[in-house]
Amino acid sequence: MISILIACAVVLGLVYALSRHLTMKPGKGQNVLEYAVDFTNGIVNSSIPGKTSKTLGLWGFTLFMFIIIANLEGLFLHIDVSGVAFVKSPTSDPVVTMTLSLMTMTLAQFLGIRKLGYKGHFENYLKPFVFFLPINLFEEFTNFLTLGLRLFGNILSGEMLLGIIVNMAHGGPVIWIGAFILELVWTGFSVFIGCIQAYVFVTLSSVYISRKIELED
Repeated sequence: MISILIACAVVLGLVYALSRHLTMKPGKGQNVLEYAVDFTNGIVNSSIPGKTSKTLGLWGFTLFMFIIIANLEGLFLHIDVSGVAFVKSPTSDPVVTMTLSLMTMTLAQFLGIRKLGYKGHFENYLKPFVFFLPINLFEEFTNFLTLGLRLFGNILSGEMLLGIIVNMAHGGPVIWIGAFILELVWTGFSVFIGCIQAYVFVTLSSVYISRKIELED
């Protein structure tokens, strides 16, 4: 819970700091913010057709910002007391990632019903044949699981390996130097993975939503 609140505070603080002085001739901070907004809008617009993509721009930006900060939080701020982690990457907790996945699934169902109506939305589960209903329902469940568990697995494994590298530093001066270099390399790689996973999550969420607002043949 503490980690989630920190991630939310960082996102709010970062967006507020970058958007304090909006002008027609943008400065560096405004340029960074506009680039982030354009980037997430591009993800949403490339996956979701029509006017729906215009209404989901803020959703895509907020989701991307939260996940990327949550992915990187544990790399730079990790508080562990007596074996209990009070502050770590929120996305290294399956409850957080599965909740994000459930939010995407719920939003997709809501938009599908709003766009197609109850009948049109639920008829998609009976295509191409009626007896495909169990298979389509099982696919929904697997999409929910894989979306959340993919993010959780990548972030958790990165933090676990970083912890192993840190523990190696207790083996002596030579090992400490090697562990320090390895830690720097792995931290840089983990930052890259954290950014990629944020992109992947928003992209897959957008694709999932786009499938729910279109009638299948």
